Amino acid sequence: MPSAPHALRTENSPSPRQGEVTAMILVVACAAQFMTVLDVSIVNVALPDMKASLGLSPAGQQWIVNAYTLGFAGLLLLGGRAADLVGARRTFLVGLAVFTAASLACGLATNGGALIAARAVQGIGGAVLAPATLTLIMTNYTEPRARTRAMGAWGSVIAAGGAAGAVIGGVLTEYAGWRWVFYVNVPIGVAIFAVALAHVPVAHAHAALPQAPAGQGGRGGPRRLDLPGALAVTVGLTALVYGIISTGSSSWRSPHVWAALAVGVLLLAAFAVIESKAASPLVPLSSLRRPALAVANLVVAGLGAAMFAMWFLLSLYMQQVLGYSALRTGLWFMPGCLAIVIGTRTSTRLIPRTGPRPLLVSGMSLSTVGFLWLSRIDAYGSFTTDVIAPFVLCTLGLGLAMLPVTAAATTGIPPRESGLASGLVNTSRQVGGALGIAILATIASRTARGHGGGTAQALTAGYGNAFLCAALFTTGAAFASLYLPGRPDAAAAAAPTAPGGPGRPA
Repeated sequence: MPSAPHALRTENSPSPRQGEVTAMILVVACAAQFMTVLDVSIVNVALPDMKASLGLSPAGQQWIVNAYTLGFAGLLLLGGRAADLVGARRTFLVGLAVFTAASLACGLATNGGALIAARAVQGIGGAVLAPATLTLIMTNYTEPRARTRAMGAWGSVIAAGGAAGAVIGGVLTEYAGWRWVFYVNVPIGVAIFAVALAHVPVAHAHAALPQAPAGQGGRGGPRRLDLPGALAVTVGLTALVYGIISTGSSSWRSPHVWAALAVGVLLLAAFAVIESKAASPLVPLSSLRRPALAVANLVVAGLGAAMFAMWFLLSLYMQQVLGYSALRTGLWFMPGCLAIVIGTRTSTRLIPRTGPRPLLVSGMSLSTVGFLWLSRIDAYGSFTTDVIAPFVLCTLGLGLAMLPVTAAATTGIPPRESGLASGLVNTSRQVGGALGIAILATIASRTARGHGGGTAQALTAGYGNAFLCAALFTTGAAFASLYLPGRPDAAAAAAPTAPGGPGRPA
């Protein structure tokens, strides 16, 4: 997790007033984190209504999700570094203000381009906000038991946000309209901002900024924000995803497709060069020489690619093929959310005895079976007969794998680098998700066109092929998991992280 400044106080004998302040800080941090997690899943069930209202193309629907994911993923590590250097309170308030204002802009959008641009800004705000919520907790909860309880509450909020997103999105879309999946953030964001101003203290311990190791990037000295690196990786990933999505309606030989792919590859290569020379890089390339960390990032990228696309495609299948309402779609996602919770709790209990490798292989294997099963969906089926069983297998496998992959990544990592390791894993998950939606939704679109366009049978054939390819991602992740450690470091097993932000507990 991002390195936190020295504590503003000790909690060995907190006064009642101090207890009230830290309790309010926990409420503020959890509420803000809930909002950023919620916004990943809340839009999926609203996509068909957005398409009808704004005249979105299938590619436009993908960008509603991917604009947020790319902004979040590309700047997540930069946001964590900003919380270290500028201060958690200031970073938190800036991120929250950007996120809230962008949410309002999303709700007010009158065309697809405006909505996609606002979603990108919303992702940037989330990337700044999410790491700051963790730093606030780590800074103000220094007594081990109090910190453990605070982190447990924070982790529960993350799980609740992911599970509640589909249901809340369905209710809001059904009864208030799709714009309210964004408007709902505005009063919540304003309230959190006001409470944070009143109760989150200004840090006084940032005078001594952390120093970059002398061998990292070739120079010592104060850490700085790696803006060139963040810009290169964010724009590079965006160009790459644009090129992939464009193949859904254009030939691979089209000039704009090749140009976008070439720009993406060149910028990602430039990112590697920047990181090798930066005094305080976002991603020290030396860290990727650790086999466990490198493999864990490959595994989590494959996991993210399959799972992000699954929620996106199933939402479209249920509404566009089965004819379900947004509310009904959201409610049917609940069994999968419950399966994730069960899988996560199971892996938490087993990982000290088994290590990450068996749980990752088992989880990814279950998900592979689920995706192969989903590839046989029927245009005239139903959720209960065609979807629920394979969907639960996929999500149960995801729950089993979420915690072990971070434990594997942080095994053998020095404590001062654990935040970097968990941040890289969470970034890889988001990047994998963006690329997964781009690739699998493009496969679905091209298959549907080959089967005659927008009929139920054509759409179902497209979704089936996409789920079949998702099974290849999880199969690759399962095989890659065989190269991870058999047993985790005790500390890594005790303090794992969950998706979405540096150092986030499962």
